[in-house]
Amino acid sequence: MHMDHEIGQAVDVGLSDDRAARIRADVAIVEELAHYGFEGPTYEVFQDSLLRETEPILKGMLRDGSLGRLAIARFNERGIEFWIHPEDWAALRADAAARDEILIDMQVSALKTFRVNALVNERWNPDHTGPRGAGCLRTYFVGTCIWEFRRAYLKWARARVRWAELHKLSDFGEETPGGTGGILGLLQAPGYLAEPEAIVLTNNFEDILAEQTSQTQAVVGMTIHGFVDTEIADTLKITHGAVRSCKTRFRKALYQAARERRIWIPAQLHTKANHDKQQAGAA
Repeated sequence: MHMDHEIGQAVDVGLSDDRAARIRADVAIVEELAHYGFEGPTYEVFQDSLLRETEPILKGMLRDGSLGRLAIARFNERGIEFWIHPEDWAALRADAAARDEILIDMQVSALKTFRVNALVNERWNPDHTGPRGAGCLRTYFVGTCIWEFRRAYLKWARARVRWAELHKLSDFGEETPGGTGGILGLLQAPGYLAEPEAIVLTNNFEDILAEQTSQTQAVVGMTIHGFVDTEIADTLKITHGAVRSCKTRFRKALYQAARERRIWIPAQLHTKANHDKQQAGAA
């Protein structure tokens, strides 16, 4: 009950009109939507309005951590283990793009559940008599989003881990035995080419590469496709040192992008040189 109260308070703060007035308006809206079977243009207009009104509320709850905390409490209360990694908590507080990614995924699923549960199956009750009374449709939808948060978060978090495993930046500038380390091992990673859509940061990686010189783009592109430095130098008719310089330049560009929060590099994958430099700066 405490969780429902907190959700209701968040919605009340986010909406300016009186809750009782919202509920009365919602009753009329549901009657109209039911006439059309909760589908069609009229329902789409309602759905757009629902998303528009709840989006800033959900974004605020993601930013301050209350949405994640409520989701953890709800699932753990029902015996379903759920927790959020400390690095992910920090990312969700600091990174608007990360919040938006989870928000969109969460909302898309919640819309389907909301339509079936709240409207078709009539589980939204405007006459609810709990300690706080009834909640409006926006409150019900925010509660549905909280249920969907676990799935959306786990999908997002697994993609982050997957990207980190595939892009071992600590080995990017090194030739490793057998060509299996770092970016040289991308093609050997299971599912890398089979499921490129699963790697959420691939577009950022490619965007940063596109900002480099044509020579650097060619070196990195050939590296990804498994060519060793000598083959790259011979093909591009440049020196071995130039190949190494291009790799180093691109690695620095990635770290700069990480500092600008355009791309994520987990601390354990930072190169030793970069880590030592950060430690020296901190000292």
